Amino acid sequence: MKVNNLCLHYGPLVGHIDGEAFHDFPSAEALTVPGVEAHLRAIGFGYRAAYIAKTARIVANERPADWLQTLSNHEVFEEGLDQKGLPPGGREGYRKAHEELLYLQGVGPKVADCVCLMGLGWGESVPVDTHVWQFAQRDYKFGKGKHKSLTKSTYDAVGDHFRNLWGREAGWAHSVLFAADLKTFSERLIVKSEVDTKDVKIKLEDGITTTESKIRVKEEFTADKFDDELDRKNVDTNPDTPRSKRAKRRKL
Repeated sequence: MKVNNLCLHYGPLVGHIDGEAFHDFPSAEALTVPGVEAHLRAIGFGYRAAYIAKTARIVANERPADWLQTLSNHEVFEEGLDQKGLPPGGREGYRKAHEELLYLQGVGPKVADCVCLMGLGWGESVPVDTHVWQFAQRDYKFGKGKHKSLTKSTYDAVGDHFRNLWGREAGWAHSVLFAADLKTFSERLIVKSEVDTKDVKIKLEDGITTTESKIRVKEEFTADKFDDELDRKNVDTNPDTPRSKRAKRRKL
């Protein structure tokens, strides 16, 4: 929905289908007009509005016109090519693109990897978050004992682990696994139902009293024990953070 709003308000018109207008993705220059940050907030981008506006100004005014194209992967995919044997961290072009993107406002390692994979064509780019880190440990023998939190070194190590497994297409393999794991999680949901029956006496207009039964069904969705244990073991939490302190005060 957010991408559609961005295209609708700032992208060039491509055409109409059944009376509905379709717009292309906007250029960086289109997002440098006065008032763009406030308008982006108004159409649902929240805190990201400032990041988008500032990044657009950097790309439009401080980078060469073909800057993003120079960061793209221009190699042609060869089906018979050995997809393994990448250097640590991936190919030089990918590492350069990832590093350059980190200079943009609000762009961290994961966002940079998403852009590298889905926008610039670097197939070995692996966006890593806590969920990806968890199934890397659970299913792909990524060292559980050595990595206690998702630090920068752990982030890089998870990416290299998948690159060693799947080479130049590790990012797309990761994306399939990510989606499949989310589906698996949904299939593990357990529905708990409670049925409450209550007899209610109702007096009719002619003075006759009758009894009706009212049935209330309450359904609750909970994850299975495996997922609960996984979260407790692998999610890095800090009980002394300001957010946790506020939560404790609310409970009190």
